[in-house]
Amino acid sequence: MLNGKKADIGLIGLGVMGRNLALNMESKGWNVAVYNRTVPQAEEKVVENFINGDAKGKNIEGFTDLSAFAQDIETPRKIMFMVKAGEAVDQLMEQLFPLLSPGDILIDGGNSYFEDTNRRVALAESKGFLFVGCGVSGGEEGALNGPSLMPGGSAAAWPIIKPIFQSIAAKTVENEPCCEWIGPDGSGHFVKMVHNGIEYGDMEIIAEAYWMMKKLIDLDNDQMAEVFQYWNQGKLRSYLIEITSNILQFKEKDGEYLIDNILDVAGQKGTGSWSVTSAMELGMPLGMIASAVFERCISAEKTLRQHAAKAFVNDKAMPVFNKRELVGELFSALYASKLISYAQGFEVMRAASKTYNWNLNLSEIANVWREGCIIRSIFLNEIANAYKGSATPEHMLMIPYFRDEIKSLIPGWKDTIVKAIQNDIPVPAFSAALNYFNSLKSGKLPANLIQAQRDYFGAHTFERTDDLRGKFFHAQWANNEGNTHFGSYGI
Repeated sequence: MLNGKKADIGLIGLGVMGRNLALNMESKGWNVAVYNRTVPQAEEKVVENFINGDAKGKNIEGFTDLSAFAQDIETPRKIMFMVKAGEAVDQLMEQLFPLLSPGDILIDGGNSYFEDTNRRVALAESKGFLFVGCGVSGGEEGALNGPSLMPGGSAAAWPIIKPIFQSIAAKTVENEPCCEWIGPDGSGHFVKMVHNGIEYGDMEIIAEAYWMMKKLIDLDNDQMAEVFQYWNQGKLRSYLIEITSNILQFKEKDGEYLIDNILDVAGQKGTGSWSVTSAMELGMPLGMIASAVFERCISAEKTLRQHAAKAFVNDKAMPVFNKRELVGELFSALYASKLISYAQGFEVMRAASKTYNWNLNLSEIANVWREGCIIRSIFLNEIANAYKGSATPEHMLMIPYFRDEIKSLIPGWKDTIVKAIQNDIPVPAFSAALNYFNSLKSGKLPANLIQAQRDYFGAHTFERTDDLRGKFFHAQWANNEGNTHFGSYGI
């Protein structure tokens, strides 16, 4: 106990995120108990180093015994996990169950798959406990100074954890906490998963803009940093644009730019691919984000790419471009593609809300993302305002503000992609975003031929343009008599 008082909250996992969250909680006036789940030899050292280091003199008490840790937390206990997603979470739950009292709350702050969280909520509640799956975004700095928090799960837990969570969360300029209850089951982790999908898309289009400036107009790192810094003053203002400028200027001790010495292989931990898989299961397009995920996959094929570069040498000379003009076009492509990424993400969340009966508040989610998180961007204010109330837009790009923005960006967006293709510069996310937009604004698509093919080889039926929607037909294609028959064959 600290000063004769039990801890207000317990935190398990003293990695970078866990340590900084504990320090954040303590700085807001909460007593914190910490425990680290590692092999026994290392466990004591991790806890001891933290307590005698960053946590020294603070209202944080360290434990190497799980039972003693649980006993030191005020009931109803609030215990937050900051451990690797997967089996580690399940193991911790099983170890803690015998140490808990009815109504105690377990909180998973890792990047768990939302269906795992669905299962864990049900399991905990069946034993008389509460379970929260909480998305946490903001990285090391956010965890310490104010992250974006997306809790969901057992609704009865929210009034109990709300004071702590909203106190440690980032704040908007209006001093609103970037933390709100998302909904039941694994909805909090689902929203964090979509956040990470949008993050993948944002990072890819920024990389594509960087590569075009480097390859087509030969800007050096400082010049590109200035461009990103300038963009960060206006409509593209966001955390990722800001740090890109900082990254491009960063030099090592020998004076060389670090960015030029980083291998072009991008890692991933799964949340991006989960968002794409989930979108497919919901029948929702997420092509731009999928292209970003797949581009990370091909980046990992470094040896193959090197061999292919030698096999398919580009001998043609690069044309000369007007630097100011190309940078302007890149702004259009980057901004438009960024809007597409967010629009696709919000449509996936809308579909999930309906499918899983979560009743997600898209306006509150946009507010939660306004500060603290990795994808915070200035235009989230417009999204939050547009989704307020009952008369929500049918699509983000149908909001007048974004509709007008997209219209103004189309020429530069298209010119960017044309120049990239003509000069063998890969821009998969820019292209996927434009293709999505072109499909979205097409009153008619060639899907009639696809459905005809499906009916031809599999009797999957089709609807007709000259009859009611929901009425299905099948043609006797093989005899070429043009006969169609109504039937309930399914799609």
